[in-house]
Amino acid sequence: MNIPNPALPTRICPYGSEALREAALLIRAGEPVAVPTETVYGLAADATDSNAVAAIYTAKGRPSFNPLIVHVADRDMAERLAEFSPVAARLAERFWPGALTLVLPVRADSGLSPLVTAGLPTVALRLPAHPAMRALIRESGRPLAAPSANRSGSISPTRAEHVLSSLNGKIRMILDEGPTSEGLESTIVAPEDKCVRLLRPGPITAAMLEEEARLPVVMEVANAKIEAPGQLESHYAPSKPVRLGALKAEKDEYLIGFGLMPCNINLSPEADVREAAANLFAALHLADASAAQRIAVAPIPNEGIGIAINDRLRRAAA
Repeated sequence: MNIPNPALPTRICPYGSEALREAALLIRAGEPVAVPTETVYGLAADATDSNAVAAIYTAKGRPSFNPLIVHVADRDMAERLAEFSPVAARLAERFWPGALTLVLPVRADSGLSPLVTAGLPTVALRLPAHPAMRALIRESGRPLAAPSANRSGSISPTRAEHVLSSLNGKIRMILDEGPTSEGLESTIVAPEDKCVRLLRPGPITAAMLEEEARLPVVMEVANAKIEAPGQLESHYAPSKPVRLGALKAEKDEYLIGFGLMPCNINLSPEADVREAAANLFAALHLADASAAQRIAVAPIPNEGIGIAINDRLRRAAA
């Protein structure tokens, strides 16, 4: 039974066997639960139950045309949901479990709710590396639809407290297993015979994909049709205006730095883009909660995972 407006406050529960059992019971009852992955915290619900999937959209205030990623426990579960081409199989073999989402033709007998695919003939699938998410899939016995556990369009959560500040009173439970390791949402690709279309950059870079697929990786243009999460022009956004490419703070700005520079918080004093990715959303949450009226962000090199960081920042500033 779905309870869209729980009477009790949302609880943060440290991850463990007892909390896992309770979370799985909520999943089987059709309620969403916040759970960590290696990328960001996700709002998970039974991907085969339309009422449960609708509860995700309701809790987040998410537009129904924006499809969801379905998380699976293993390759067998994935292959029961979608058709794998040889290229898709190679990418899954190399990058699963991990931060890669594959957009594949959905099987007619998948049993997935049509709300998950937003009416598209494809489904976005990921086999996560985080033990908490994989354990919840196994314990509940369901593939789990799980967008980021925050209000739609706002800053993604990398800690349980971020989820609570965004969704308190909207869901019953947050499984807490500390900060996420990657800090950015998964890379999303649509594998094709002659190329791999990159729908959203992330921790798995274009160079890594190209090397494994032995095919060119083509970045989708902005304002393309929505095929996967994270393609909306304005997304990952704080409540305050964001200025990019800032070398110093202006009046009433909270400066998020990179490399050695005076700033309010530094994504990576050593100018390490992977460290910056892990710290990005936490820094945006702190900046948004500060007394400053605006947010400024230092330039980030547009290479490797820096491409994904700049993608998120561009959408946050849109």
